[in-house]
Amino acid sequence: MPIPTSDLSLGEARAIIAAAFAKAAELGLKPLAVAVLDAGGHIRAIERQDGASMHRPEIAIGKAYGALAMGLGSRALAERVKERGAVFLDAVNGMLGGRLVPAPGGVLVRDEAGNVIAAVGISGDASDQDEICAVAGIAAAGLIADTGASAS
Repeated sequence: MPIPTSDLSLGEARAIIAAAFAKAAELGLKPLAVAVLDAGGHIRAIERQDGASMHRPEIAIGKAYGALAMGLGSRALAERVKERGAVFLDAVNGMLGGRLVPAPGGVLVRDEAGNVIAAVGISGDASDQDEICAVAGIAAAGLIADTGASAS
């Protein structure tokens, strides 16, 4: 009997990535890396487009991981860093082993009941554009994107 590892299926993770890449192509963006992590912070799927720089996957993972670790989209996390300063970021990032990237592009994935089931992180273009692609990918998979835009 297989051990369940995520409420997000591999098929859904792949659909998120494909739709995010499609949105990037539509917008004419630079090559991206997209990481989909399950609710426990484990990689469910990750892809780096041809031409994306070599550390884009790590940045994408950091955006998604930070969103999961803090329970809010990385846009809201970036705002908290602005409000609270580098001491806040240094303390949290120290506890997380430097794995948090506080920039838009890390988006929580919620199910219809509002439960966090995953997070998507994207890196490669401007952070706002990365976030647009994450939201598009999540929506295409029939799930709810939570960027943290209204959180504080």
